[in-house]
Amino acid sequence: MAIDKVWSSQISHRAGELCLGGIAARSLATNFGTPTFFLDEQDFRDRARAWKSALVGAFGDHSGNVYYAAKAFICTEVARWVAQSRIGLDVCTGGELAVALAAGFPPERMQVHGNNKSMAEISQAIEIGVGVIVVDSLIEIARVASIAKSLGKSQKILLRLTPGIEAHTHESIATAHEDVKFGFSIASGAAWEAILKVCTHKEIELIGFHSHIGSQILATDAFGVAADRVIELAAKFRDEFGYELAELDLGGGFGIAYLPGDVPLLPEIVLPALWTAVESACQKYRLGIPKVSIEPGRAIVGPAMFTLYEIGTIKKVILENGAERNYISVDGGMSDNIRTSLYGAQYTGIIANRNCSDELALSRVVGKHCETGDIVIRDIYLPVDVVPGDLFAVPATGAYGRSMASNYNHVPRPPVVAVIDGKARVILRRETPADLLRLDM
Repeated sequence: MAIDKVWSSQISHRAGELCLGGIAARSLATNFGTPTFFLDEQDFRDRARAWKSALVGAFGDHSGNVYYAAKAFICTEVARWVAQSRIGLDVCTGGELAVALAAGFPPERMQVHGNNKSMAEISQAIEIGVGVIVVDSLIEIARVASIAKSLGKSQKILLRLTPGIEAHTHESIATAHEDVKFGFSIASGAAWEAILKVCTHKEIELIGFHSHIGSQILATDAFGVAADRVIELAAKFRDEFGYELAELDLGGGFGIAYLPGDVPLLPEIVLPALWTAVESACQKYRLGIPKVSIEPGRAIVGPAMFTLYEIGTIKKVILENGAERNYISVDGGMSDNIRTSLYGAQYTGIIANRNCSDELALSRVVGKHCETGDIVIRDIYLPVDVVPGDLFAVPATGAYGRSMASNYNHVPRPPVVAVIDGKARVILRRETPADLLRLDM
């Protein structure tokens, strides 16, 4: 049983020590080193199945696909888990597509995203027979049509629409208001222009619309507003062309708990709310209910992973108001988790290897990089008896931790270790200095 909702289901505490699947933190650190991402395989699989089950439970015959968003985190082993969970995979670059193909993922269960797909990426996607391409610009409509024609194929597409929603999230991860790089604006008429453009190409088949309002959304109301606006456009399409589009993809962005007290947007909550919104809008515009798909990424992998660091130094700093803050440096930082520096993401963490003092001190957990902004946790109260060599665990790092990792300061990127049934194995190895030098000419 998880000790808190910010942790995965197979996390426990034993005599003050954090354990994953029964394996103690000190053992994990000894066997795999630090920093390391530890992935709870059972938790990942359970979450993938839960989203699929909730979609079918809410939408029944109108349920489309659950596409795991590879951008959150992907490697060949995780792609195999996704395939075994009988859900789809959403990729947005040729690199993500390459990983999926290396894992043997069925192309017909893939969806290809991206606001600037290259000709090569489009060609490969059509050639291997991906299920659907989400088209993002008028130029891309022409590209997909031209490539499909040259290959003698017809390609199914969705048009990505911008419904004009100001989602309650950070500006960097909000994607559905007007002034963004993604999609076709409904309000400006760009979406209707795109529809008319698609209809001039017999090599592409418009099967529906796509809407993604942002990431780390913790309320369902914005999804309902977006669904209403997209379905209104679908009704206009029906009135103009005499038939109804079959599919609607409402994207992902379902928020998870990063801090104690956060209330995650769980599948059993969000899917019934989406059903109510879609059903209501379809009745309002006298439209048949389409097959509805979703794209959870963070919601599946985010809570399933934590990062384990070793503490190197502790420094006490006197602030201007006379207060004190402990600066606790770990052996990773912004190279394995850029989110705090990039857009102020907040995390919690614990000393993972032992019981500590009940007396707490204001602390800041920082990395080893040559940047003042190299911060893992900006403000947290940690025990006063923390010492070098202690292990520090940060939960909910599965999404956009390893996937956005860098080699800043030429630090090798950490490994990912999967744990299930009391056994741990490396699924993405730690980089070495040889890896860092391999591209030098």
